[in-house]
Amino acid sequence: MPFTSGSTSFNVVLLLLHVSLGLMILAHGYAKVFRGGKLAGTAGWFDSIGMRPGKINAYMAAGTEIGVGILLTLGLLVPLAAAGLVALMTVAIVTVHRKNGFFVYNAGQGIEYCLMLIIMSIAAGTLGGGKYSLDHVHTFVTWFNTPAHALLTVVGVGFGGAFLQLAGVYRPGKVEQK
Repeated sequence: MPFTSGSTSFNVVLLLLHVSLGLMILAHGYAKVFRGGKLAGTAGWFDSIGMRPGKINAYMAAGTEIGVGILLTLGLLVPLAAAGLVALMTVAIVTVHRKNGFFVYNAGQGIEYCLMLIIMSIAAGTLGGGKYSLDHVHTFVTWFNTPAHALLTVVGVGFGGAFLQLAGVYRPGKVEQK
C-alpha cells in the first residue's frame, strides 16, 4: 500500500510529528515557569536581549509555549498551534540566534535548530493532526480542512504574529541603568 494521506503509516508519522513538537515546546514553557530563574529570571533575560518589558514578554512566551505545546500534543487546532511555534522560533532567530550564524554548535547557538522547528511546524500545520488527533474527532474550524488554507494560516499567523511582536516590543541596544 502506498504512503498516502489515508494510510496508517502516514497518520502515525503525523502523530509523531505533532506530539514531539508539542512536548518539546511544552517543556520549554514549563522550564520558563518552574526551572532555573523561573519567570523572574526569564523576564530579566528578555530585558537583556531587548524584549521589553521583560516581565510581560516572559509571561507571553511561557504561556504561548505551554498553550502551543498542549494543543500540538493533543492534535487540537494544529494549524493555529503550529503558527504559534513558527512565531516563537522566528522571534528567537531574530532576537538571539541570527548573529551566531547557521550552526547550532556555534557560540551562542545559530539558527539551525529554530529554522528546522519552523519548517517542521509548517509541515505539521499544513498536514494537520491526522487520524490520531482531537482535530480528527471533531472539526472545530472547517477552514483548516483544505491544506492550502492551513498553510496560509500557519505562515500568515506565524510570521505575522512574530512581526507584530517584534515591532511592538523588540528594542535591542543598551539597557538604561537607574
